[in-house]
Amino acid sequence: MKDYMAILNLAENENNIRSLTTNRPIASIPIGSRYRVIDFMLSNLVNAGIGNVGIFTESNSRSLADHLGTGKPWDLNRKNDGLFLFNHGLCNLMYTDSKLIKNNMEYIYRSKSKDVILCSSYMVCNMDFAAVARAHEASGADITVVYTHTEKADTEFSDCFTLDVDPETGKLRGAGKNVGIGKVADVCMEIFLMPKKLLTDFIYKSTSLTSLSNFYNLIFDQIGNLKFNTYRFDGFVSCINTVSSYFKSNMDMLDIGVSSELFRSVERPIFTKIKDEPPTLYVKGCSVCNALIADGCRIEGTVKDSVLGRYVDVEKGAVVENSIILQNVRVHKNARLSHVIIDKNVDIDENTELKGSEYFPLVIEKRNLLR
Repeated sequence: MKDYMAILNLAENENNIRSLTTNRPIASIPIGSRYRVIDFMLSNLVNAGIGNVGIFTESNSRSLADHLGTGKPWDLNRKNDGLFLFNHGLCNLMYTDSKLIKNNMEYIYRSKSKDVILCSSYMVCNMDFAAVARAHEASGADITVVYTHTEKADTEFSDCFTLDVDPETGKLRGAGKNVGIGKVADVCMEIFLMPKKLLTDFIYKSTSLTSLSNFYNLIFDQIGNLKFNTYRFDGFVSCINTVSSYFKSNMDMLDIGVSSELFRSVERPIFTKIKDEPPTLYVKGCSVCNALIADGCRIEGTVKDSVLGRYVDVEKGAVVENSIILQNVRVHKNARLSHVIIDKNVDIDENTELKGSEYFPLVIEKRNLLR
């Protein structure tokens, strides 16, 4: 896929996940014990042979920049092309995402690629982008839109675009929004393949408009004027745009089928920033069942059906069930956690009991170490 460049647009809806995005974008939220949300889409692009990736983020990008670094884990630390991070944290908040991209049009013009993949970061999946590109080229369409079919639209993919796809031809007839009324829907994964020239036309047209509009809305406004093709992805996919979807996605990764699809593909591995930590210490007498646990942890108590990040300490008598514990958290003696999300740098006192539910997990926000 040497003729393709990629743009990751991080102007993502964070309204229903603010408790986890106060100091970071969705893209850099830890997930699956040692990964970040952006790792999946970025790895999908790299596995398809794309060597030019531009990431456009609006604010709070310190953790994202720290995670991405020079792009070495994804083989994007190159002399030609590579990884480019455009931070617009100081820009006018009234800018649309297309205007933010327009400010760096030189990046797009300098690329020798003829086509572009435009996508968001918060769709967690393991996808063969090379197959998508082949389908796009064979269709002869101006734009190919990737979507997934769901029968749980009332509880998942909140506020995502839905598509009206002709079942016989696969052509796109219309687009709307998932408001959670029906169960069955074809959900847009916010992945678009198109010629670079068409993308630049969209950008300039959008910035000439007086009304503020999401860039994807502008693309869908061209249904009827341009030839749209669709590509259905039937693998596991989760949109991390709510607290409940983040919780469910982590819990799904405990399923052997889901984890095998996401992490055990020889052809399409998921890359992340490597931290050479010591292995987790499992102290005699501890109990661990069905858990993802990163390096550097110390487990003395009980961990069941849970996901633990690096440097989590579960002391003797503590019980962690159906919970997500991020980096550098200490769960003191005899504490009990159930359906809880603990952000980084938090101490849970002795004998504390915290309990949420499957659809409304309790979130303990990140503790600022600088006080």
